[in-house]
Amino acid sequence: MVLIPSMQIIGGDLRNYDQKIVELSAIGYSLLLAPDTFWNSYTNKEKEQIGVYLRQINKVEAFDCNWLFFAVIVNIGLKNVGEEFSQEVIDRNLNRIDSFYIGEGWYKDGDVAHIDYYVSFAIHFYSLVYAWAMEKEDPKRSRIYKERAQLFMEDFIYWFSEDGQGLPYGRSMTYRFSQIAFFTAYILADVDREATGWIKGIIMRHFRYWFKQPLLNGDGTLSVGYTYPNLNMSENYNSPGSPYWGLKSFLPLAFPADHLFWKVEEEAIPTLESNKTDSTTEQTICRKDGQVVLFPSGYFHTNDHNHVEAKYEKFAYSTHFGFSVPRSLYSLSQGAFDSMLALSFDGEQFMVKRKVLEKEYTDDYIYMKWQPNVDVTVETWIIPGLPWHARIHKIHTEKELLYADHGFSLNNEGNQERLVSKDQSGLLIKDPTTEYVTGAKNLGDSGTTDVLYPNSNTNLLYPNTSLAYVKGNMSPGTHTLIHAFFGDVNNELNASEFDQVSLSKDSFTIHSKEINLSLLDR
Repeated sequence: MVLIPSMQIIGGDLRNYDQKIVELSAIGYSLLLAPDTFWNSYTNKEKEQIGVYLRQINKVEAFDCNWLFFAVIVNIGLKNVGEEFSQEVIDRNLNRIDSFYIGEGWYKDGDVAHIDYYVSFAIHFYSLVYAWAMEKEDPKRSRIYKERAQLFMEDFIYWFSEDGQGLPYGRSMTYRFSQIAFFTAYILADVDREATGWIKGIIMRHFRYWFKQPLLNGDGTLSVGYTYPNLNMSENYNSPGSPYWGLKSFLPLAFPADHLFWKVEEEAIPTLESNKTDSTTEQTICRKDGQVVLFPSGYFHTNDHNHVEAKYEKFAYSTHFGFSVPRSLYSLSQGAFDSMLALSFDGEQFMVKRKVLEKEYTDDYIYMKWQPNVDVTVETWIIPGLPWHARIHKIHTEKELLYADHGFSLNNEGNQERLVSKDQSGLLIKDPTTEYVTGAKNLGDSGTTDVLYPNSNTNLLYPNTSLAYVKGNMSPGTHTLIHAFFGDVNNELNASEFDQVSLSKDSFTIHSKEINLSLLDR
């Protein structure tokens, strides 16, 4: 919707599932935060026109997910300026959103949905805006939203490195610094004043990280992309305006001049565990030397969003190595299958995990059973860790099969990466620009390690990358592969790096932790 000086409304009537439902929430949000600017300056006739247009949101269907909050925000915005609104729609939508709650502060983004940043920059963000705006009128809901946000905070902080980098994971990554929108709403709703110092620290460091990136188009507008302009990673619903959802994180600009946020000094984030297991989300997060890596357990479902297998089904996601999306599934270089096992019958068309059929989440390992083709069934065990993590694949194939198990993406600007270590079973490669190191090690009887150079503009962080991977062939039957992958942002390597992972007859050892291979007997 666009308002021109005559206040004629351009944009047409709303339809069911219309993208304008999303955009109207920004107007409702403005009526809450700055009514003097966005409402009181208009004539009564203009206010009537705006109200009529906004109330269309109560008569159309929205997607059954975070979209339900858009009508809530519009209605409480109208209520805030004394206009007609629908309490029925507010209650109905909030009750439905409440059914998405899975405990310990976490929601799903719908009945059958992924758990990603939409929990933070949509559901919790709008919940806290509601709690701030409606605390007197709806104290019960407001209290519940604050309590859930406090629980969520204890886990969500693990998604950020000490220098403020957010974990690239899931869709809508072009919203960029909306990753810390939750923290700004947390302060708005006055959930925990004692946390203001370290929350301010993570907000400011996050902005500093992003403002060092080449985010802008030539005309100075925000580009679609992540750290650089990249349409290949975008969603079907993205437009030139999409990156501006990141401005949610500018919410502190609405705080009064005497707000505590402006008075406190920035503080470091609290001390966190190096390995965080979360049975609610069934995800493990490892932290080391400033890097954060998420090991997800996969999903039983998929959806039609772009590159969904790359955005949710990789074996690992790193703050410092990012993740890649494919140009196509035609070759390994076009597929850019970092942190994925790619399989092919002909060496040209490749298959990857898109969803899981079975899974088991434990503190020691993550088990996933998946079937990329009717002739292939894969059972995968992930043993999380840093700088090494391990993968065990038990593959049953009815046909001859080529496999390629890939590690983390390494920045390869100007084709500068270089081999820093190699033995008969593995290799490590280093980026001279960042001094980050990645690698792969094969602990099985077959397969070799090598370096792959994916197509440009596949990785979210780096326009050009290289990948250490393990490749091989297998005949029809059942085979077991055991691989380990390295990713470190500390360049102090030593000769014993490969010794941190080893295989004996009955067990696998990683970082002095022994994993009994009897887990393969399912």
